[in-house]
Amino acid sequence: MILVNGKPKDSISVKDRSFQYGDGCFTTMLTVDGKIQNWPLHIERMEACLSLLRIKLPDWKVIEGWLNDIATTDPYAGLKLHISRGEGGRGYSATGANEPVVTVSSFPFPAHYLDWRENGVELGVCERRLGHTPMLAGHKHNNRLEQVLLKAEADESGYPDAVVLDINGHVVETTMANLFWVKGQKLYTPSMEHCGVAGTIRRLIIQDAKSNGLKVLVGDFELDHLNSADEVFMTNSVLGVAPVTKINNKAFPIGPITRRFQESQSS
Repeated sequence: MILVNGKPKDSISVKDRSFQYGDGCFTTMLTVDGKIQNWPLHIERMEACLSLLRIKLPDWKVIEGWLNDIATTDPYAGLKLHISRGEGGRGYSATGANEPVVTVSSFPFPAHYLDWRENGVELGVCERRLGHTPMLAGHKHNNRLEQVLLKAEADESGYPDAVVLDINGHVVETTMANLFWVKGQKLYTPSMEHCGVAGTIRRLIIQDAKSNGLKVLVGDFELDHLNSADEVFMTNSVLGVAPVTKINNKAFPIGPITRRFQESQSS
């Protein structure tokens, strides 16, 4: 089901600035038995991007009501919240675009995610690289053309997903998830300072690790560092935590720290 500004609708104007320029942001959420998971964190990430873009903040209570209206009662399902600046302005100028358009939609939980959680997933490595966009780094804005190209490359290679590097050869993420890896008793994850999307589960994993005495290192790491890991896992808001069992020809065991994070995020 789809609601546009709270009303059932399946289209928006071609003058909408998200269609014209990707001017807006979005987030996807997991529901468990119809209940939205980590809703406050999704509000925070949306507010951060909307504030950066100088788009008027919505009434989150109203948005939550719309999301609850369309959420299914399935054990697991998904919701997407998309906010556009709306219509107005001339060219890139947003002057006069004062009425954001809020779209909420529901979608089934991807069935293969349960298999990924239990048995892990094998990743390729993309040849294409992410450019540095420090103004937008970390945010899930509506212009996702780099991810479209990267996912196409992963699909063509036969992998369900792939590791993505930046133009300097540093590991950033996969085409759809954040990456973590364990070496000894240290947890590593790439910085989102130059590019990439800082996911809600990424934030929870970092908080969980620190509160349980596991040292977390966030920084710029090359592929060799990732390939030398003891265990690797990936995260996003709908998938949760899934072990990575292979990157190209390098195999990784499903380790105890990965399983511990799976348990903490599912409880």
